[in-house]
Amino acid sequence: MNIKSVPASVEWKTSSASVAYRDAVQEMEARVAKIRGDGAPELVWLLEHPPLYTAGASANESDLLDRSAFPVHRTGRGGQYTYHGPGQRIAYTMLDLRRRGADLHQFVRNLEQWLIDTLALFGVNGERRHGRVGVWVSLNHGEEAKIAAIGIRVSRWVTYHGVSLNVAPDLSHYNGIIACGVSEHGVTSLDALGIQVDMREVDVVLKQTFNALFGA
Repeated sequence: MNIKSVPASVEWKTSSASVAYRDAVQEMEARVAKIRGDGAPELVWLLEHPPLYTAGASANESDLLDRSAFPVHRTGRGGQYTYHGPGQRIAYTMLDLRRRGADLHQFVRNLEQWLIDTLALFGVNGERRHGRVGVWVSLNHGEEAKIAAIGIRVSRWVTYHGVSLNVAPDLSHYNGIIACGVSEHGVTSLDALGIQVDMREVDVVLKQTFNALFGA
């Protein structure tokens, strides 16, 4: 199903203060239950977390290189170890796939496309990589780095968790993990690529590209 053809009323929420990870998970779970049970509006929640690592369902213990660097949260989302922290825009997507074709694979592809379209409006060529979820950019000398991550969970066709885009985080904070289990490539950000934007600008573009892809 073409997601662009699906009309949907999606609520947006933006948190200006940093949100504790456990608090965010509790809020997501509560909203998912309301979407699933009461037909509450879908929600995209934009926020930042304090510095922390999350371990997804496929996390390999050997990929946690420094257990003392930041708190580690076990989570039911897909994926492996990742970092969240200031300067990274988190977009948690609580969407009802029953209204959107019930195609999980296509949903992940569309999350990737959302990030690619967003980066394009900042002059960055975001790319997919076969066998690797997320969005990548090509650097000099044939190198590449990850700029955005995806990790979702689904409860009876309602999604939560979502995506993270590196705007201007401290990239050294990634040193405590092998991010997403990929050791041969690094991570980057808009700031590291020479693009200085504030979070409000990023949020405007994220909403614009989301509405164009998923339906306003």
